Amino acid sequence: MFDEFLSNAAELRSKGERFVVALVVRYEPPISGKPGDKAIIQADGTMWGWIGGGCSQPVVVKEALKALEDGRPRLIRISPSADSQSEEGIVDYTMTCHSGGALDIYIEPILPKPQIVIIGRSLVAQTLATLGKAINYAITVIAPGAHREHFPDADVIRGELDLSQVKTAPPTFIVVSTQGEYDEEALEQALRLDAPYIAFVASKVKARKMFDYLREKGISAELLNRVKAPAGLDIRAVSPEEIAVSILAEIIQVSRGEARPIGEAKETAAEKKPRLAVVTTEARDPICGMLVDVSRAKYRSEYEGHTFYFCCAGCKQRFDGQPERYGIAPQV
Repeated sequence: MFDEFLSNAAELRSKGERFVVALVVRYEPPISGKPGDKAIIQADGTMWGWIGGGCSQPVVVKEALKALEDGRPRLIRISPSADSQSEEGIVDYTMTCHSGGALDIYIEPILPKPQIVIIGRSLVAQTLATLGKAINYAITVIAPGAHREHFPDADVIRGELDLSQVKTAPPTFIVVSTQGEYDEEALEQALRLDAPYIAFVASKVKARKMFDYLREKGISAELLNRVKAPAGLDIRAVSPEEIAVSILAEIIQVSRGEARPIGEAKETAAEKKPRLAVVTTEARDPICGMLVDVSRAKYRSEYEGHTFYFCCAGCKQRFDGQPERYGIAPQV
């Protein structure tokens, strides 16, 4: 099983997919999960492997999806004891779905490297490739005439201006640094990709002329507003090396969610409309008290016009045996 586990993990990594590895590191009997049991949880909640049954699986899936969102590992403890003292660094879940025991499960998100796609072979492009690789970004260079001697740190170098094969599944940041070579075509192709950051290395005057040209070709203002130009944070950069530093700093800022990916674009009228309230998609299991994702819940029961959701078959069975005892209006 270990070989199969490694094979599955390696296949997901080769595809650039996000997933989580869950590993049982401690247990207190009686419980089915044992130290060394492990599972892979994908972004759609699919689980392969074994970390215990009952309430363990929905808890692990729930925390795994959170880990994929925030990129942080966590240690969770599943225990039936409501009196247990919470320890720092442990996410506690109190369960009544099993007859005793406890599990500690370590959850580790496996995320693909963020990618910087650099279009052009300028000195800014060359420096950005070196700096990006130094902080563990995957570097793809697309430029006619680009050679390995100019981009020794790049993961991929493509000598044709063709972005149709660029995959944007992991976070992808696009920097157009053509600086006079096929600027219009490079920008036009970049705008076809779904990337959180598209930057154009140019002065404000040149960028404005370029946008006017593309607008005349039928490129919408909405698409053009996605381009950050001039590229990079305003740190008064002058040299190509300094400009590359400012661009990388801006990419880091955008990746942390601390800046708008669209350079100087103003908020549109649609964006100024009142935001709708977020609809809660969790309900509390009336038996064990666990919060259950309504959209993924496999177990549910109807009682007196209300729907009740359960983390496992055991809780549902217990509810169905005495619905009048537990059947107050569900708290969603």
